[in-house]
Amino acid sequence: MCNTFYYLKGGSERCFLDLSALLVANGHEVIPFCMDNERNFDSPYADYFVSYIDFPSQLNGRAGLKGKLRVGERVIYSREARRNIEKLIADTQPDIAHIHGIAHEISPSILPAIKKAGIPIVQTLHDFKLLCPNTNFLSQEHVCEQCKGHRYYNVVKNRCKRGSLSASILAGVEMYTHKISQIYERNTDVFIAPSKFLQRKVKEFGIKNEVINIPNFINPNSFTPCFEPENYFFFFGRLTKIKGVTTLLEAMRQIKTSHLYVAGSGELHDPLLAYANEHTIKNITFLGFQTTEKLIPRIQKAAFSIISSECYENYPMSVLESLACGTPVIGASIGGIPELVKDGETGLLFEAGNADDLAQKIQYLLDNRQLAIEMGRNGRKLVEANNNPETHYQATMDIYQRLSKNRLPYLK
Repeated sequence: MCNTFYYLKGGSERCFLDLSALLVANGHEVIPFCMDNERNFDSPYADYFVSYIDFPSQLNGRAGLKGKLRVGERVIYSREARRNIEKLIADTQPDIAHIHGIAHEISPSILPAIKKAGIPIVQTLHDFKLLCPNTNFLSQEHVCEQCKGHRYYNVVKNRCKRGSLSASILAGVEMYTHKISQIYERNTDVFIAPSKFLQRKVKEFGIKNEVINIPNFINPNSFTPCFEPENYFFFFGRLTKIKGVTTLLEAMRQIKTSHLYVAGSGELHDPLLAYANEHTIKNITFLGFQTTEKLIPRIQKAAFSIISSECYENYPMSVLESLACGTPVIGASIGGIPELVKDGETGLLFEAGNADDLAQKIQYLLDNRQLAIEMGRNGRKLVEANNNPETHYQATMDIYQRLSKNRLPYLK
């Protein structure tokens, strides 16, 4: 099981770690291959991990040309990663390789080595890296598909990668190199797309590999629905423009009958506070970063939660968490969000970036509290039926068994 980070860094790591735990619970041995990091969980296989690299420090001016060359070598083709995976394979003889996020710190150099050993490769796509040099279809904080048709020079032209010319050049070179060599496509047997949106995008961008839709999973038993909400609604996530928090605050100027709690940190924290003060928005509280233990009770008691993203979301765990809590969601109609937020059933959809539309949907649920509760019940049922661990395990094992020459058994 390959992923750059072996600690809970973000949503993709949660999927990687949860799947690993699910497989272990069903009797399988899971061997991690990751990057060394002081925050990693303990592993008997840590000696095989690739060395730690901090890209921002290597790309800044103080690191000089040597640092930039080190990053370039690591991103495009890491010989260290290939050597380490070859040794791991020789020592452990795995039946199948499941790839998650390996771009940059590990690189796809491990894929030919795995393939050469005769091991089938499954890769779960947690983002849009296979299609976009900037990973997320964003340029200057706006949705962008200019690189479609292998026009990856646009990442340099628009300085999509953190606004940096050097980082954008590297992203463009990386993308051209990997597309010319077809290193992902030639070596991966099956891609897994958590959302149908991503599945369609992969095909739309001309990739011929088999792409199977398997939604992310969550354990509903870990969440206790309330169905007796208090008079507030909730946003939790990064405080950045692409998460739509500016649009949410604009919408709040029209809401007077309830309270918004905002959990999360990010570059817009102080500007959002200033905006709320400037426009005398008093029915909003910024909670800052919240641990899961503090976050879940807030979600459970909320009338509804807000997912206001203005970027292509894949299959957001934040929506799954809300629905598992029995809390309906008002979500932006973009990316994979509508696959979970069924308009009028598990929540309401609004036009991404449209503050007036968002305000109308907020007020509608505030005026129809019983309907919101029923939407929450529907959301809980959807997660129980479609996103439970058992369904995810069966779908994953179907792929493993089909690809593996050893016909992996369903172990219990």
